[in-house]
Amino acid sequence: MIVGMLCALGAAVCFGVASVLQAVAARAATPGSGSGVDARLLVRALREWRYVAGLGLDAVGFGLEIVALRLLPIYAVSAALAASLAVTAVAAARLLGVRLGRAEWGAVAAVCGGLGMLGLASGREGDGVGSTALRWAVLGTAFAVLGLGVVAGRLPDRARAAALGFGAGIGFGVVEVAVRLLDDLSPGALAADPAAYALLVGGGAAFLLLTSALQRGSVTAATAGMVIGETVGPALVGVIALGDRTRPGLAPLAVAGFALAVLGALALARFGEGGAPADGDGHAA
Repeated sequence: MIVGMLCALGAAVCFGVASVLQAVAARAATPGSGSGVDARLLVRALREWRYVAGLGLDAVGFGLEIVALRLLPIYAVSAALAASLAVTAVAAARLLGVRLGRAEWGAVAAVCGGLGMLGLASGREGDGVGSTALRWAVLGTAFAVLGLGVVAGRLPDRARAAALGFGAGIGFGVVEVAVRLLDDLSPGALAADPAAYALLVGGGAAFLLLTSALQRGSVTAATAGMVIGETVGPALVGVIALGDRTRPGLAPLAVAGFALAVLGALALARFGEGGAPADGDGHAA
């Protein structure tokens, strides 16, 4: 349990710092076509060293996330990953001169408190392996994320960012569920398992949508949508379909901790871009 939570928190640190680097790099890249699914924008962003560094941190974070998902219920890992916004806020304050007020520091404390409650209440991951129907449903959801990106790209800027962020969150949520569904990692089993393809499609779609949202839209709306998309759905799938449970008698504590962590993360959503642009003195403009 302790190892799993440490891995989940380590993943949150990696993702939180990566979001600061990637948001700055995406803003520096040449504007894209305006589509929510713009692979060329992703290619241009990859020319920025900060985006590449962010991807490196994402890779490390993903490895830690896989370990955590093998040891903890999805709801605990989801809440810990939502805490990456708290890491983003602190990183923004350190690296970009963004000043955190009392409300923001209170939100950071709320995230930490919620995760502490979850750590006390979480049981072991469920022993459910998921039905074939669930595996195909997860793959279908991954492709639906791409469709959502196409539609969201035509919306006005603020609604566009929120929709793209929500879609990216669903894509990252697909990855969380798919990792739990992959019980046989042999090459033959992976090739025949829809969950393996869901992991690839969902992860790729999430990066496309998130990069587009960070490049043009309101990052506040994008990150808030992402937190909702990647936490609530996967947590419900874990409890309903995969048998995730809390320790006996501690379900209310787990629910309260999950809600506190996610609400605290949403309060920090405006720091998902790594803060406002800095002026010549290195302070937020």
